[in-house]
Amino acid sequence: MKYTQAGLGRVFIMRLEDDETVHEEIEKFCREQSIRAASVMIIGGADKNSRLITGPARGREYPIVPMEHILKDVHEAAGVGTLFPDENGEPVLHLHMACGRESMTVTGCIRSGVKVWHIMEVILIELTDCSPVRAHDSKFGFTLLDPGTS
Repeated sequence: MKYTQAGLGRVFIMRLEDDETVHEEIEKFCREQSIRAASVMIIGGADKNSRLITGPARGREYPIVPMEHILKDVHEAAGVGTLFPDENGEPVLHLHMACGRESMTVTGCIRSGVKVWHIMEVILIELTDCSPVRAHDSKFGFTLLDPGTS
């Protein structure tokens, strides 16, 4: 296990608007507000044709091949995630969202593009006094959180 300690900074209450792309809007907001690290909670509606990464196609085999699920209609949505900078200092949101409609629910990462249906409510809690970064990992082929150590 690797870990670091962080402090709590500002708390933001946000409303995303119809047809906005969730990760793009939150990352843009963090650049504008000079937020380096945060914890994020979100609820609302995910629009049809939103895309979720729903897991690796072949379990523990390498290279990791992601699977994508496209929502065929509007879904209720709830998610939780973290935001940390990449190696270039750009904020990167890693958020998993559960999207449900009637008796079916699908859960996945929103990086492929989840669009807002009417509104999504966001609580963003800034994390301070820490220096984690999302760095490229050659074994996995994507960026992983490196929290550093205390």
